[in-house]
Order: sequence, then C-alpha cells, then structure tokens
Amino acid sequence: MKKLIIIWILALMIGTPFKADSQTITTLSLINEMVELEQLSTYPEPEFTSIQFSSYDRRSEYPHYPGWFSNSDGFGGEPQPGFLEVIKKPGNDGIGEYLICDEKGPGAIVRLWTARITGDIIMWLDGEAEPIYEGPAQKFFQHTYEALLDIDIKDLWNGTLAQNTAGYYPIPFNKGCRMVWRGKLNTLHFYHAQVRRYPKGTRVKTFSIKDVENYMPRLNEVAEIMKKPSEKLDGDLSAAPYNAVWLKPGEKKSLKKFEGPGAITRLAVFVSAEDINLALRQTILEIRFDGSPWGQVQTPIGDFFGAAPGINPYESLPFTVLHDGIMICRYLMPYEDSAEIFFENMGDQEVTVTTKIVEVPYEWEDGKSLHFRARWRIDHELLANPAQVKDIPYLMIKGKGRMVGAAAFLMNPTYVPSSAGNWWGEGDEKIFIDDNLKPAFVGTGSEDYFNYAWSSADLFAHAYCGQPRNDGPANRGFVTNYRWHILDNIAFDKSFDFYMELYSHRVVPHFSYGRMVYVYAVPECHDDHMSITKDDVRELKMPDDWWPEAEGWASNAIFYQFEDLMGGHYNLKEEKSYLWSAGEMVVWTPKSMDDKLDLRIPVIEEGTYMLALTVARTTGSGMIKVELNGEGLKLNGADEHDLSTSYQAISHNLKSRDVDLKPGIQILTIKPAGDQLKSVGLDFVWVKKK
Repeated sequence: MKKLIIIWILALMIGTPFKADSQTITTLSLINEMVELEQLSTYPEPEFTSIQFSSYDRRSEYPHYPGWFSNSDGFGGEPQPGFLEVIKKPGNDGIGEYLICDEKGPGAIVRLWTARITGDIIMWLDGEAEPIYEGPAQKFFQHTYEALLDIDIKDLWNGTLAQNTAGYYPIPFNKGCRMVWRGKLNTLHFYHAQVRRYPKGTRVKTFSIKDVENYMPRLNEVAEIMKKPSEKLDGDLSAAPYNAVWLKPGEKKSLKKFEGPGAITRLAVFVSAEDINLALRQTILEIRFDGSPWGQVQTPIGDFFGAAPGINPYESLPFTVLHDGIMICRYLMPYEDSAEIFFENMGDQEVTVTTKIVEVPYEWEDGKSLHFRARWRIDHELLANPAQVKDIPYLMIKGKGRMVGAAAFLMNPTYVPSSAGNWWGEGDEKIFIDDNLKPAFVGTGSEDYFNYAWSSADLFAHAYCGQPRNDGPANRGFVTNYRWHILDNIAFDKSFDFYMELYSHRVVPHFSYGRMVYVYAVPECHDDHMSITKDDVRELKMPDDWWPEAEGWASNAIFYQFEDLMGGHYNLKEEKSYLWSAGEMVVWTPKSMDDKLDLRIPVIEEGTYMLALTVARTTGSGMIKVELNGEGLKLNGADEHDLSTSYQAISHNLKSRDVDLKPGIQILTIKPAGDQLKSVGLDFVWVKKK
C-alpha cells in the first residue's frame, strides 16, 4: 500500500504544471525587470554571473599577448573564426555552421546585438531535439520575439524592446541554450549575445513562444514606459519642494542632509550661470551615503546626467535631459543612516543650482542593500593613434555589486570630414569580472557597446542607449554616448574592471576622453576613483581654424568653401563657429520658392566622381533640394533634405552616388524645398574622383 501511495504522489508531482514563485526566473519576471530600477539597489536574488558571446577577434586573449588589440571581428576572412567552434566546415557553396553559444544549466539571454549579419540562426533550448528558432539571423538579433513569432516588426517595440541595433527580448532557459550560425564566413557576421548564468539548481522556467502571446499586454506596458519615462514615472516630482544653493568660485556647500533609513528616488537639477556649458562641467555633484568621508557619487553635474558638454536633450529610462535645462535622475539611491548632497564650484563664475528631490522609505538590509556610485574621470591631451592603441580604464572596483551604466564624453579634434577617417571608436570594451584574468566581455567596437554601428553620426536616444551629442561632420567634435545596463546589468561578487580601447582611424592629437561608470555596490567596497581637479574640468576648445583633410573616405577629394563658389551672392551672411571649416560658414535665406544658388565647380579630368555638401543642421534650418547641371541630384539617397534639428547645431554631410563628369565647369544648384522659406547654412563642397 505504501508503495502505491508513493507512486501516486510521484505521478502527481510529474504531472503538475510548473508554478512560479518569487525565486523563480520566468519570461514575465525578466520583462518586469526591464523597467524596475528599484531592484538594482539590492544584490540579485537568485545570484547570477554575466558573460558576452561575440564575434571578437580570437587573438585578443591576454593583455600581454601580441594580439590583444587585434580587430578582425566580423567582416569576413578572420585569421581565426569568431565563434566557439566550427561545427561544419564550408561546403562547395561556402556555407558552414558555427557555434555561437553553448550554455549548460539555467540562464537567460538578456541582450542581442548585430551591426549586420547574414545567414541563419538556429537556437535550441534545454537540449530539445527541435530548435525553437531556425531562420534569418538579422531579424533574430534585433527583433527577437517578432522573429520567433514570424510576424512583422511591431511599431511599439521598435525603439523600445529593440533599441537601434540591439534587442532586449529576454529568453530564460532551465537546462541550457545552444545557438548556431549558418552562413558564409566571407560575409558579414557581427554579433553579441549577453547571457546570465544562474547557479545550478536555480528555478528557471524555460521560455516558450506562447509566453510572448500570454504576456503581450505587459510587454506593451513596458514598451510604453520605455518610450515615455517622464510621462509614466515622474508623477511625484511636481509636488517635491525646491532646494537651491548659490556658489561663488571655489565654494562648496551642502544642499541637504537626509536621515535614514530611506532612499532618493528622484533627483532633478537645474543650473544657472552666465556660461552654462562651463558651469555644467565645472560644478561638481557629490553625494555621500552613511557617513562616507567622500562621495560615492562625485562627478560634474552635466556629465552625471549623461549629456555633456552642455545641454543636449534626450529621454532615457534612468535619465532625462529636457530642453529647458532640467535634468532628472531616476536611479534609486538608498542609505541606512544618512545621505548628504554637496555642490562644489570649481570654475571662475558664480553658479546657482536648484533641485527637486523625492525621498521614499527604504528598508536597508545588511549584506543585500547596495549604495549607488557614479565615478567620473577624464584624460586630456591624449594621442589617438591606430599604431598605438591603448586601453582606457573606465573603472576598477573591489567588492560586490552590479554595474548599471556607462557613458563616454569625447573631444575628437580631427580634420578629416568623413567617418571613414575621423572615427574614434574602433576599440572594444573589455570587462573582467571577479578577479578572472580573461575578460568576460570582449566587444567588436565602441559604438557596438553603445548599441549602434558603422560609426554612425546620427543623434539618437532610447531607454537604454543613445548618442545625444555628435557635432560633425561625421564623428568630429564633441561626442557623447551612453548605455544603461538595466535588464543586462552585470553582477560581480569580488571585483569589476572595465576598459575601452582607444582605437582611432588615424592620428589625432589633443584628444580628450571623459567617461563615467555607474554601479551599485556594498558599502565596504573600494575603487580606483581619484578626486576631480580643476585641470580635469578645464574649458575644452575645438580648433576653429581647421580645414578638411583628404584622408580616409575623403581621400582624393578637393574641397571648396561655399563663399568661394558663389561670387558674392547678395543674400548671404557669415556665421562663425568651430563647427565650420576655416571657422565660418555662409547662411543663405531664399527670397522665394523660385530662388536658387548656382555654384560653379571646376572639373579638370573626365571621370567618375562623388559630390558632397557639408551643411549645417540647426533649429531654424529649412529644406533644400539639389541639381547638377539642371538635373536632380540625389544626396544620401534622397531628393530633398530637411536640415532642421530639435536643439543643437550639427555639421552634416550630404553625399551623392557616383556621377560621370566631363572636363569643364559644373553647375551645382541649391533650391529651397518643402512649404516654408527658411535659412540654410552651407560650409563646403567636396569633389572626389573615384
């Protein structure tokens, strides 16, 4: 009888549906994590470690090895295939099969990225005989759930769950995950796959395609929050009281002290000064938790909010910068006994800082609760040199915690006007976790870490990643990139070391490289942070006497200033700025829709050419269209071009496809387009023989 009862109980257990509890990882629990900033302030439970599979150059093994800075990582023809294993060598058709990921045990995919990838992906979960997905690799990496469901890309998820070139579509698994790429090695195959590894025995409910359908309402809610964080998350901020400090040069003041336990859940800051750009870099925010003798947060105000130098509006999940200069932080900052906020004026002008702060109750748990830390550093007068690639240290920290974000603030004073030639970010991120001598993350390029690709000059902003500033042309000038690690936060138990290679296309002297890492860590941790000096926050000035150099993609180009081509046109004025070559551009305001500018461009030799215009994009700019010798000329693949921006001025390249020209004067005509007459800024013209 006892045997029958035991058999009956076992049969019930085997047949009972899987039930989740608070310690079970499910697709839904991971979806919720995508917008739950509060959960980052405690050490993860259950614990996990993080690893990134990528197409990095396999010669990058250890810092003392000759191949440490190797950069063949997905274009094809790599000396060593960028995969874990060659499963099937290429056949006569050139197609082989290559292992991307082979995880054993419980885990979850939390981020996928590709610049471009051909071929197919095959993915199995939990060792099942049939793959859960077999199909185009590109869609899988950037729009995973749509690929799994075999549906069109959803508008609401595009820009939220999918952010630029990365996809944040969580896929948990209980027993393992295996991913294989099927394709040709001589075609593009860039990839990142970030995976959480849970300890053996962790309860994980394996992903099912039905999860996407079952949790669609919550997925859409999460996407709406990620799309409009200010609207969805900042209801308590309007009722918060104002606090302000007035700072003379060299003065440091305490804004407010809080008694714990508690947490700061919103910090909004507005800075007033005669030179706001300088004030945002030279006014230091310091936050001390629980009696620390110096701040766990110590950073220039503007850099802290991820958009420096100056006000560069954008919206993301943990940070928002508004057009009026109000900057908002949503990272939770818990404390057990106290928190105190200081501001220090390291500049030579008077500054007023006004804040709104929202406090909430918080139950501090020893060994589990973590302090928020933001560590900023900068190096000036670097020589960016592709023959002397160097690792730039972002942060080295000892202790236990989670890394939740990083940002880079660069001054790139190159004279080359094209991305292929003035790009600063060929270098890879290299992240070491828990005293391991081999990195857990080796990337494929700085822009790939920041979730974009191909050294894009475009401004963009998403919940987890963005480029809110990029002066141009291409990647010249001041550049800001950010990436917030929310779903893909990186837990560490002993240590965390983050480096990014500085690997430029050509030699660039006087390069400045600022960076910030945001972590949550136990109170007793220590890091390599150094106090900020006045020299660190010096005023940075781009050269304003530059002339475009014919290097990189601009090789073999001849450049003509607009003012030299137009013969004193009566309706022009000059505008001066370091953005424009020779320090100035011309501004044309058409009098009517029939007005036009005719530019006389000499061509000496018959051949195939590329023509380009480097123009200004500003808040007041209008639309233009361009003709060559009386026929419409497509630039950047379009007939008309809107040169307006929502905030800052940008130097922007408009390039033609190949055109055949004969010797003689070519007439390039610029006309107004659209339905409004507005000014347009014009800098220089390229004529490049192919």
